[in-house]
Amino acid sequence: MSSTEKSYVPTHAEFVVNFAPGEYNSGLCTLKDFKAGEIMALVTGTTKNKKTYTSVQYGSGPEENFEFNSDLSYINHSCEPNVAVDISSNQPKWHLRALKNINAGEPLSFFYPSTEWDMTQPFGCTCGKPSCLGKIQGALHISKDDLLACQWINPHIMQLVNLRDARSANGQTQQ
Repeated sequence: MSSTEKSYVPTHAEFVVNFAPGEYNSGLCTLKDFKAGEIMALVTGTTKNKKTYTSVQYGSGPEENFEFNSDLSYINHSCEPNVAVDISSNQPKWHLRALKNINAGEPLSFFYPSTEWDMTQPFGCTCGKPSCLGKIQGALHISKDDLLACQWINPHIMQLVNLRDARSANGQTQQ
């Protein structure tokens, strides 16, 4: 048993972390069924942080990041996720929402580029889904059409995509 597993204290009664050996192999599973569209948890207890591998970007600025500080930090990425991290409203209303029906015991996943513009630590996706993008680096590196095919993209990311595409159409380079 790892030191992380030994010191783990659950923060959400509806979820459990499944610890697995190796880096980045653990994940969050649900202990109950959720219906598509259902709010699964409020995103609370966050702290603002600099951009890191585990931070979540909540706005269009590079300094607008937070840490979950909860079980939610164990939600893995998938190119065909079953949850959305919805940070489209004011902070007290940020939430985790089911994108499809989810059965108890299922691992939870969200599409990391739905919140992340340019990730600190890109990685090779292993979700194995038909729409898998391969390398996950953030929305900056994904076409608007591919992003629109996803079930949920936060408004700050779509704002940055539209700005990127407008600059590209005008011959300007991305910054």
